[in-house]
Amino acid sequence: MEKLPKIALPIVFAAVVAIILISKSAVTIESGEAGVLFKTFGDGVVVDEPPMGEGFHIVAPWNKVFVYEVRQQELFEKMKVLSSNGLEIQIDASAWYEPVYNELGNLHQSLGQGYLQRVIQPAIRSAARSVIGRYTPDDLYSTKRDAIQVEIFEETKKILEKQYVQLNEVLVRDVTLPPTIKEAIERKLKQEQESLEYEFRLESARKEAEKVIIEAQGKADANRILSASLTDKILQDKGIEATIKLSESPNSKVIVIGSGKDGLPIILGDN
Repeated sequence: MEKLPKIALPIVFAAVVAIILISKSAVTIESGEAGVLFKTFGDGVVVDEPPMGEGFHIVAPWNKVFVYEVRQQELFEKMKVLSSNGLEIQIDASAWYEPVYNELGNLHQSLGQGYLQRVIQPAIRSAARSVIGRYTPDDLYSTKRDAIQVEIFEETKKILEKQYVQLNEVLVRDVTLPPTIKEAIERKLKQEQESLEYEFRLESARKEAEKVIIEAQGKADANRILSASLTDKILQDKGIEATIKLSESPNSKVIVIGSGKDGLPIILGDN
């Protein structure tokens, strides 16, 4: 019993050392993250192997693991840029990005965990200034905003092409123009809208007038054709047909055959 503490002491000491080593060697990668291994006594950052995935990992206590979020992330930027005519414009834009998973080692080695500030923010700012500098405030206020948004995305993506970062989308959320410029554009748009409405009314009136003329012309043509086709013989035949129908009517009448104009019957009735 007296020797037991002497035997237990090394065991307890070894257990404590083991716990310390395990705690320093254990790495847990959370959901949506990946790890880059740095070998202190090796070649440094491991770039020729896939990143460490989610879950529990044991690494040598003298090595390090740098954890990166590999989900899509959002960068929100407020920027003041100049239009093609030198006016200062503020735009609110968002960029959706994520690191290229299989290039995480290269990303860590070349840019580190501050890659957002090192390359993404400068890239989107440079692209926005370049693109908007080609347009006027009128363009930014009109339907060209979608095209401008696409151009900013394409230029930013081109800058980030070899930076181990994947750009998914750029959204221009808002464009703020100087108040005087905004009011002038709105007045211009209102005048253009009123002009379009006036032209529409004129066009509608013109089409209605053409319709009336065409209908009148059609009626005139029909009457001319009908008049040309009504000969004396046809009129006599029509008169005889009408006389026969009237003679069959139950109403009282007297029909004198052959006493009317052109030999047509004369019909004497109650009226």
